[in-house]
Order: sequence, then structure tokens, then C-alpha cells
Amino acid sequence: MMPELGKYAGAVMWSYAASLALILGFVALSLWQSRRMKRALDEVEKRQEKAGE
Repeated sequence: MMPELGKYAGAVMWSYAASLALILGFVALSLWQSRRMKRALDEVEKRQEKAGE
């Protein structure tokens, strides 16, 4: 159900779209950084294992 927004409908819909885009962008950025940090930590662990041999 969508309430009648009258002349503000365009502004409200663009606000919803911008908010959704920002949320999706933050989620994508968070996933990207998480994967990057996991790779970096894996590399450090491998170097520590080699140094301990």
C-alpha cells in the first residue's frame, strides 16, 4: 500500500531510491573489505607458518 503523496511523490521516491542505493553500497563495501582482510590475514598466517618451520 502506497499512501497518496501528491506533488511530493517524485521527491519521496527518489529519496527511497537513494537510500536503497546507499545501503546496498555500504553492504557491498563491507563485503569487499571483509574479503580483502581475510586474504591479508591468510597471507600473514602462511608467512608465520613458514618462519616457524
